[in-house]
Amino acid sequence: MSHLLTYSNIVLVVISLAFSPLLFAKSESSFADLVADVTESVVAIGLYTPLESNGNQILGTGFVVGNGNWVVTNYHVVSKVLDPKIVQYYVAIHGEGRKVIAQKSEIIDIDPVHDLALLKIGNALRPVQMGAETLLKPGNEIAFTGFPLGAAIGLYPATHRGLISAITPDAIPATNADQLTVSMLKRLKKPELVYQLDATAFPGNSGSPVYNTETGHLVGVINKVFVSQGKEAALSSPSGISYAIPVKHVLAILKKNNVRY
Repeated sequence: MSHLLTYSNIVLVVISLAFSPLLFAKSESSFADLVADVTESVVAIGLYTPLESNGNQILGTGFVVGNGNWVVTNYHVVSKVLDPKIVQYYVAIHGEGRKVIAQKSEIIDIDPVHDLALLKIGNALRPVQMGAETLLKPGNEIAFTGFPLGAAIGLYPATHRGLISAITPDAIPATNADQLTVSMLKRLKKPELVYQLDATAFPGNSGSPVYNTETGHLVGVINKVFVSQGKEAALSSPSGISYAIPVKHVLAILKKNNVRY
């Protein structure tokens, strides 16, 4: 009997090993499909100024919410005061490569404290699915999709995958106390918690949706990257530490403006 049990166990192990690559392949295929779905909801946020350029200046990333006529991005992406003397407006750009459509975007509301802005577009696009308000624990796997390098050679969305590494107060890390600004100190006294991510984001990723790798539901919004060697090092020597605003603040600005999701 013991010999039979041993043999049976060996057979089970062999079968398990044989099927594990297939399961992994299926998992990766499912993730690829999920990324494709989320990408349909991702837009580049640009500034259109025909007197200065024939194209759009890409400022960051955004994503579609609600009924498809609403876009969320970072406030700092659309914080520039537009010149009323010339034709100039923000646009949400959807598509890939050179086959893109730019829609005029109206800023409906802003939340500078949480670095969020709500825009409205005329032609509906596919909205991203909202996640729950509850903060995810460190160790959960996430991904984000956006336009890290702008659109110098066309619009090509890129996806990065990583983990939630910590839940931390919303203050840029400082190497010593002398580098803490008054604003940082105020935030540390009444800290807003944000996600610290074990994934590399770049300047153009500002406003990118951070989502659950299993469901595709929105977890947060990329809003900054820790750069240890100055802005010029953001591309050449990225720290690999990024930060994201939790989805509860996105839900709050949507509720404030009666946007159903």
